[in-house]
Amino acid sequence: MSTITSPPPVHTLIEDILAILIGMLFVSFGIAMFKQAGLLTGSTAGLAFLIHYLMALPFGVLFFVINLPFYYFAFRRMGWRFTAKSFCSVALGSVMSELHRYFINVAGVEPFYAAVFGGLLMRVGFIVLFRHQASLGGVNILALYLQDRHGIRAGKLQMAVDVCILLASYFVVSPLALLASVIGAVALNLVIWMNHRRDRYVGWSAP
Repeated sequence: MSTITSPPPVHTLIEDILAILIGMLFVSFGIAMFKQAGLLTGSTAGLAFLIHYLMALPFGVLFFVINLPFYYFAFRRMGWRFTAKSFCSVALGSVMSELHRYFINVAGVEPFYAAVFGGLLMRVGFIVLFRHQASLGGVNILALYLQDRHGIRAGKLQMAVDVCILLASYFVVSPLALLASVIGAVALNLVIWMNHRRDRYVGWSAP
């Protein structure tokens, strides 16, 4: 006797918009904490941080520009909806990460606290984006593609890339900031690894 399975619940357009806005609020505030503490993260955001610290260029502009080449790959491999959502997420993150300082003034933050709390905020934001078929571009696009097509967990790949970028920053930030950044990357990518699984979450976006 065959069983009839119901289709997965659908994310509406409004739900997708709200999810991207809320997810990017978390991510951009975590980025702002990292900037204040002089920390780094991985993926294209990590590259933007490196250039920002070396050349004092605006992080938001760098983050937006660095992600541009990845949209072609995203369109070819993941479809135009995923690409459009990711583009909007990156654009929002680029703007929001520069605007937080106008709404909250933090004189200083302890590096390890920023690594843990700011990292948790970013990872929760990532999960919100992932579950609404969006990402922050760059390595996140590759990580999601490999997970969907080949079963490679997104958190594992993201963790490996993050560690490589952080190690390359040895001559850019202080040893204390580097240590805090490495601990944050290794520990907090486990949040994605443990919580973003397609067999546990069945929501999808409306066509």
